[in-house]
Amino acid sequence: MNLPLDWLLEGEPWVAYRTGLDLLDQPESAPQVTAARQVMLASAPIRALLAELAEWPGGVVSNHKNAGLLLHKLAFAADLGIKVRDILLGPIIERVLEHQAPQGPFQVLVNVPVHFGGNGQDQWAWMLCDSPLVVYALAKFGLEEDSRVQAAAAFMARLVRDNGWPCAVAPELGRFRGPGRKEDPCPFANLTMLQALSQFPEWRDSAASRTGAETLLSLWSQSRERHSYLFYMGDDFRKLKAPLVWYDLLHVLDVLSHFPWLRGDARLLDMAAVLRSKAGDQGRFTPESIWTAWKDWEFGQRQRPSRWLTLLAWRALRRLELA
Repeated sequence: MNLPLDWLLEGEPWVAYRTGLDLLDQPESAPQVTAARQVMLASAPIRALLAELAEWPGGVVSNHKNAGLLLHKLAFAADLGIKVRDILLGPIIERVLEHQAPQGPFQVLVNVPVHFGGNGQDQWAWMLCDSPLVVYALAKFGLEEDSRVQAAAAFMARLVRDNGWPCAVAPELGRFRGPGRKEDPCPFANLTMLQALSQFPEWRDSAASRTGAETLLSLWSQSRERHSYLFYMGDDFRKLKAPLVWYDLLHVLDVLSHFPWLRGDARLLDMAAVLRSKAGDQGRFTPESIWTAWKDWEFGQRQRPSRWLTLLAWRALRRLELA
């Protein structure tokens, strides 16, 4: 199975841009990389994405699985490679930085119903299923050394327990927590925390990151018996979809592939083998499930291979030295 480089480079400018950086190891200064980036930033889809993000925080977060949340679009923009130096991003970052809790995490606008332990009011608050994604995006944008971003990452990292990160929320959210046992780890919180910490050299090889990674890999090896907080690793988990929004095979592989010390872990290799088995004859990957909020993007369909999905899959395999 060969990596379909020519096909990827013929695709959308953001695919060509990331292919040059992530699969060909070209520097940002390479002429073809620079050209692809310029076309990307000028393209209608990216300008529309940034226009949406300029309305941060957008709607109230009541369901973190809503793929249309600006929270997830912020992380997607970071994945594309948009940076703080890009003129349209600056005002967006300022809006995000305006709301930081005294403890450190960045806040989003949430509404937790009374019957779930909240007050039923719109309020700025944080949870370990949203603030880590904000930190991840800010770090990817180029603010990984900003003291505010560093403080947020450090506070949340210290919330780890012996079995990983729990369902932790801001004090003002009262008794709210997800649908699981208090002593269990939250799989999605562990995924988002590892995603955030992967962007900081000082945290990438930390005890906290190692604990979180072990939590996710243990859940994979016991996927038929353990379903913490109702997160399953069954058939739906194994379906390929983009962008990386929720708790699924490609998202977990993408995050764990950032940690070099996991290479060779039998459980991670098993996950990677499931991913490889889904490639077509030409090394292209086709979405098996879609987010309707992203139906206008080329990965928002299931009829043909997606270049962005293919890039994500090969990038994870390459980080694991399997491609």
